[in-house]
Amino acid sequence: MEYVPNIIFAIILVIGIGYFAKNIKKLFRNIKLGQDVDVSDDKPQRWKNMSMIALGQSKMVKRPIAGFLHVIVYVGFVIINIEVLEIIIDGLFGTHRIGLNVLPTSVYGFLIGAFEILAVLVFVSVIIFWLRRNVIRIKRFLSSEMKGWPKNDGNNILYFEMVLMTLFLVMNATDLHFQSLDSGNIISQFIAPWFDGFSESTIHLIERSAWWIHIIGILVFLNYLYFSKHLHILLAFPNTYYGKLTPKGQFPNLEAVTKEVKMMMDPNVDPFAPPPEGSEAVIPAKFGASDVQDLSWVNLLNAYTCTECGRCTSECPANLTGKKLSPRKIMMDTRDRLEEVGKNIDANNGEFKDDGKQLLGDYITNEELWACTTCNACVEACPVSIDPLNIIMQMRQYLVMEQSAAPMELNNMMTNIENNGAPWPYNQQDRLNWKNE
Repeated sequence: MEYVPNIIFAIILVIGIGYFAKNIKKLFRNIKLGQDVDVSDDKPQRWKNMSMIALGQSKMVKRPIAGFLHVIVYVGFVIINIEVLEIIIDGLFGTHRIGLNVLPTSVYGFLIGAFEILAVLVFVSVIIFWLRRNVIRIKRFLSSEMKGWPKNDGNNILYFEMVLMTLFLVMNATDLHFQSLDSGNIISQFIAPWFDGFSESTIHLIERSAWWIHIIGILVFLNYLYFSKHLHILLAFPNTYYGKLTPKGQFPNLEAVTKEVKMMMDPNVDPFAPPPEGSEAVIPAKFGASDVQDLSWVNLLNAYTCTECGRCTSECPANLTGKKLSPRKIMMDTRDRLEEVGKNIDANNGEFKDDGKQLLGDYITNEELWACTTCNACVEACPVSIDPLNIIMQMRQYLVMEQSAAPMELNNMMTNIENNGAPWPYNQQDRLNWKNE
């Protein structure tokens, strides 16, 4: 009977970590559904981007208030969870505060004291975040795509963090041995008097309950991440590493199309002559993208990394002028469709069965795509290097090159370029007629 709690703890730990690993495996499977793309260039710059943007939060703090609060929550939550290592060791081996056995009391006290201060700062920051969402009601949290689950998800994470920070402080405040050390109980010493009227056995029961609920809560939180926008806690690092390095205004060109255009513009090229051996460009099976499998795996990683913060949409000039386009919705729709495709594969023994749906049309409309001005404001605003514009342009390419479904104005312009060599509806011989007027 002495080892029953340790066995129960081990079972809970294995279940929690096992379920998380299963979902992470599914996550990688879904991301790999995307087209391959080479992002192995300039590794020093990529490491720098990851350290500055994901770890250093450099783009987050461009909005000082939200950025500062986020840094507190980010740093505090990560550092406080270092104590999870002690909890796991205690749970598996039946020890109690193993850190006191391997560290000097002063050092251990310093660490726990720092954790307690951070716990209070995290709690206060989370309260402010909750007020911003639900009382102040900042506009970017009220968009149509933020109704239902996205709104509840944002609040759920805040509640999780409040509860976990509270449990951590209560656990310390009701640990009589820890309080008797008078080292590290910087905050919990003020909470401990709340339990003065309880018997020692009751206080011990409260401490054990807080300890168990705290570790179970962390495991639940860990597994909740897969279903939440807060997956960015893990994916922000690879996403910033694989982020775009080329100039913001530079679009990728298809080699096959580029060669075709160059040939058409070269008067010395015989259009009927076979291409020289070895000069053929690879023609893709489909131009552009109509579904998630047509996008690159980096695009799909972007979709899973989206924090739904809305900074992209709040900077989008099309959205600000009342257009339907919301870069945040583009990313959320891509992720939702990818999840739907993943569930389809799971239900069909690892094979995708055509469900008659696709990202274009069923999730993202033509109107949204053509509202984009390609200004890159969304890319510049994203705190974790997500590129909604790349997805938009690939879907536009599909509309133009596969369906000839560009807006009338664009079709007229392209026809004029093809026939007249210029965007205007005037014959080349008539270009200089304005001189005679």
